[in-house]
Amino acid sequence: MRTSSPPARRDLHAEITTQLIAAIEADPGNPVLPWRRAEAPMTLPTNARTTKPYNGVNIISLWCAAFAAGYTTSSWASYRQWLDLGAQVRKGEKGTPIIFYRDYDVEPDPENADDDGRRRVARLSIVFNADQVEGYVLPETVQLACGKDMPVPAVSQVASLIASSKAEIHHGGDEAYYDRRADRIVMPDQQSFVGTPTSSPLESYYSVLLHELAHWTGAPARLNRRFGERFGDDAYAAEELVAEIASAFLCAELQVTQSPRPDHAAYLAHWLKLLKSDNRALFTAAARASEAATYLTGLAAPFSVPIPSPAAS
Repeated sequence: MRTSSPPARRDLHAEITTQLIAAIEADPGNPVLPWRRAEAPMTLPTNARTTKPYNGVNIISLWCAAFAAGYTTSSWASYRQWLDLGAQVRKGEKGTPIIFYRDYDVEPDPENADDDGRRRVARLSIVFNADQVEGYVLPETVQLACGKDMPVPAVSQVASLIASSKAEIHHGGDEAYYDRRADRIVMPDQQSFVGTPTSSPLESYYSVLLHELAHWTGAPARLNRRFGERFGDDAYAAEELVAEIASAFLCAELQVTQSPRPDHAAYLAHWLKLLKSDNRALFTAAARASEAATYLTGLAAPFSVPIPSPAAS
């Protein structure tokens, strides 16, 4: 009797990492990140059925898919959820994989005092963008125009978040960086920033400052973020990827259009090397980025809505 082989188990880490690599390598002469879009400010992907934003690495997965396909909306849902909304996924449309987690209980390990018996298992789900369905009308939303001044509420939220952090910020010179030893952020003067086709001068300033604030959260007195032996020589690239993703999360939440940095291409080269050598590096970076963004928005509460936790929707 002939028996069929069981289907190969999907490697979710590899699939989503490959998405990001493909997005970066889509234009070798002008590599870009999928959350730095020229045609519209990036927003957090949201489930059309539950109206809840997606979390952690799922945000990156959906940004990559939207970037590759040119989707114009940030609304997503599963096939069945679209049916519940009275919409139909068009025949032949390809879905995007995301990850969700299910909790379950086991007997705690009697030799481990910290084991409470709680366990989590990752599961795959497939979602479709609103651009892939028929019979659905997008709710009215307010979008920013590229390159225009930020609206007053957005400016207020970003300014509040920065002030609430109480981070030591020094202005002057032509470099932006976080000095871990002195625990301070160094920024060029605000008037040194210029507008781009995708962002206003103020947005350029804030997007860079949010990147450095993300680094600031990793100090020992705060989140104590360190990358050990697993990353080795790539620890610097891993930390930069965390700050980049955290900044992207914050910019999307706070309605700030990100501006490319002069050192952008050099960072991408380091990240590609890291991502290609470790399928799980993106998941680690996204989780740490969510923690950094949540830490900062938590300090600014109630002025900002907290970024979703690393667990997936």
